[in-house]
Amino acid sequence: MSIRSNIVSSGSVKTLFSPVRVGPLTLSHRVVMAPLTRLRSQIPGDIPVDLMAEYYGQRASEGGLIISEGATVSIGGRGYLGAPGIYSEEQIAGWRRVTEAVHAKGGYIFLQLWHVGRVSHVDMTNCEMPVAPSVVPFEGIVVTRDGFVPPSPHRALGIEEMPKLIGEFRQAAWNAKAAGFDGVEIHGANGYILDQFLQDGTNKRTDSYGGLIEKRARLLLEGLDVTAAVWGEDRVGVRLSPNSTYNAMFDSNPEATFGYVADQLNRYALAYLHVIEPRVKGIETVGEGQPPVASALLRKIYRGNILAAGGFDPASAEAIIERNDADMVAFGRYFISNPDLPKRIQLGLPLNNYDRETFYNNDARGYTDYPFYDE
Repeated sequence: MSIRSNIVSSGSVKTLFSPVRVGPLTLSHRVVMAPLTRLRSQIPGDIPVDLMAEYYGQRASEGGLIISEGATVSIGGRGYLGAPGIYSEEQIAGWRRVTEAVHAKGGYIFLQLWHVGRVSHVDMTNCEMPVAPSVVPFEGIVVTRDGFVPPSPHRALGIEEMPKLIGEFRQAAWNAKAAGFDGVEIHGANGYILDQFLQDGTNKRTDSYGGLIEKRARLLLEGLDVTAAVWGEDRVGVRLSPNSTYNAMFDSNPEATFGYVADQLNRYALAYLHVIEPRVKGIETVGEGQPPVASALLRKIYRGNILAAGGFDPASAEAIIERNDADMVAFGRYFISNPDLPKRIQLGLPLNNYDRETFYNNDARGYTDYPFYDE
């Protein structure tokens, strides 16, 4: 793929390439690879394969941070065929090859812990109904052997089931450590299970996990507690998506909801808070030209590192850091098509175009065949 886009870094990116402290790690630059579902793991088994190790190794850089694609914490948390897991010994071994490839380039990598909740299908959950805080039907898409299909009907989790779900995050955190990761990110965004509990559009419970925001945030914070007990708070990140409508999400007062969560996260010495801008919905930009707003909102509340994501180019990434609304910027689509993205941004080199048609293939096309600039 030799096509070059006309997107180039413009102006100075001096701040993007200044060091930043993330927990016990010192990053040499602030260009972070975002978590990107690519559906390349071994089927059956959800096992990371050598092709994935090559892909992540290509995109690693000295002192740079990668956040892996979401790894499901259990069979019940699956929703997309080909997405990797972190609940079996075979998966741990597969991920270990990935972490070794990243570390060989002098980079760091966090594993994103993922449970999709209601965004699933019985073909993915061993014929068990997908689970959610409440039964709120919606139109969505999951990936099964039959391709992109609507999700199955879901059921509300019983309160007696909460310890098991929290335990799955705890075990996944241990498994990530065994696989050689440098830390973990809790996926509390994009309409998956922790986000479903958090927002009142999907959480209609009246027990201790629903109603008031303090109760709706409980599952996220309990998952954070058990994860931090394994890793230490400074090797854990949390991902949120304020005002996002992806996976049919909504909240009656998102500013209050996400402001409360950001304030609660101040009780922890986290590696970072990862904030997705609402101008991006999944892999689509829905607010073309819209400035970043979510990071600026939460910066007023959250006192730790903020990692901003969603629709950034090199110039706007530099700008948000210079404004001090974020400390790092995560790039997704540009990292897919540019394995040497930090170098290209730093030197003002042109970027490869990305090919959406190959985002979710199950082979090397559009995955490991994008050229480095030197090629």
